[in-house]
Amino acid sequence: MTSAIEYTAPWIIAFQDGEHRLLRNGAVVVDQDRIVHVGAPGAMRVDRTEHTDNIIAPGFISLHTHMQESPVDKGIAEDIEKRQFWSTNLIEILPPRAKALTTEDAHICARVSIAEHLRTGTTTVMQMGVESDAIAELCETVGLRAFIAESYRSGEWFTDNGKTVDYRWFDDDGQAAFDRALVFAKRHRNRSGDALVTGFLNPSQVDTCSANLLRKTRTAADEYGLLMQIHAAQSYSEFHEMTRRHGRTPIEWLDDVGFLGERTLIGHGLFLTGTSWTNFHGDDLGLLARSGTTVVYNPWVFARNGIIMESYDRYRANGVEVCFGTDTTTQSMLWSLRWASIITKVFEHRADVAKARDVFDAATVRAADVLERSDLGRIEVGAKADMVFWKSRTLFTTPTRDPIRTIVYYAEHEDIERVMVDGRFSLENGAVCRLDEAADLRELQEVSERVWAGWPRYDWANRTMNAHVPMSYPEFEERS
Repeated sequence: MTSAIEYTAPWIIAFQDGEHRLLRNGAVVVDQDRIVHVGAPGAMRVDRTEHTDNIIAPGFISLHTHMQESPVDKGIAEDIEKRQFWSTNLIEILPPRAKALTTEDAHICARVSIAEHLRTGTTTVMQMGVESDAIAELCETVGLRAFIAESYRSGEWFTDNGKTVDYRWFDDDGQAAFDRALVFAKRHRNRSGDALVTGFLNPSQVDTCSANLLRKTRTAADEYGLLMQIHAAQSYSEFHEMTRRHGRTPIEWLDDVGFLGERTLIGHGLFLTGTSWTNFHGDDLGLLARSGTTVVYNPWVFARNGIIMESYDRYRANGVEVCFGTDTTTQSMLWSLRWASIITKVFEHRADVAKARDVFDAATVRAADVLERSDLGRIEVGAKADMVFWKSRTLFTTPTRDPIRTIVYYAEHEDIERVMVDGRFSLENGAVCRLDEAADLRELQEVSERVWAGWPRYDWANRTMNAHVPMSYPEFEERS
């Protein structure tokens, strides 16, 4: 008796001859964790056949997430006047929020984040932060493919006056945290690719890591075959700090210390030479392209702060690989694709840039290639069975002439009917499997309210949350 299951569908985003292809009225057969047939229905013996009305597509791959904290950002990261720090949340919002969260809070955030990624069509994430062992176990239990790194750095930034950014350096240059991160990454090397969790290295930010720490990271990555990701060129304050310290842009300095390369990912990479953000000449794009470094763009999170990439199309035209992530909240790769496309069209004043095909590739097959996983991001024989079953007959997906344009420009999260990871459904029947979502959301609300209430303890000016981030409207008053 075979264990193979055949899924038929009016549309399958199949992979053939090095690119996605549109398969009409076809079938994909899954045997355990792998795809064993793509093509005509009934072409091989199977245990059973499921006839669907779906668009079956490869799952999205998010190359930048912080699942241990991101859900708490809702309602405290938007619409704030941040002129002094050039519109970034990094200086005044992230440090107090991070200090207010407990270990258990991080676990609750991770559970909600896993559900959010699955419900928005993501089957693989690249997670950076803390509580990596717990998050790895959660991903394995629920069914989310995850590249996970325990973050480390040489110091941290802070402001004690709301005007300047200062740095507090650790006595050990981050050595202890690096050692722990390397142990985790080595334990989850996953050479076979059969495990859901794979380790990598994440020195946190370019302005909080010493050259020595980055060189140690590169040496370890080369020795053990590990990917690396660092936040860099993510704010003007960081750009200014790096040029003040070294007379070099963040990208130039990373190249100087030997950190750029084909296994290196740059989180954000927006504040580069030749952009309006910096008014600084140089060849950052050339350095990224020649080194084979990947930039991970998180368009929604930055656009809500008035910051965009200038532009996705120009980076690609200069030979730079650009893929997408979600960063904080909302953790939706569908939003990342859509916003990347629309922002680029508006910036370039052209409709024929950042096309649906371009951004879909960046979130699937090209992201998989960055992860050195030719068995992800595509529906072909031998690939992992990581697939999203989109409803094809809803208000937002009907009519469908081109399913890629339908998904990128029009589909909504509720149009996702099922999500399969590693041959097992992680989302079906309207629920994320092996999670109590209602209980997790109740706990998330409680966690967030504690963070808001405790804000004055961690804010440099001891402001209340409402003083720091005012509500959109005043409270209703009962009047006699």
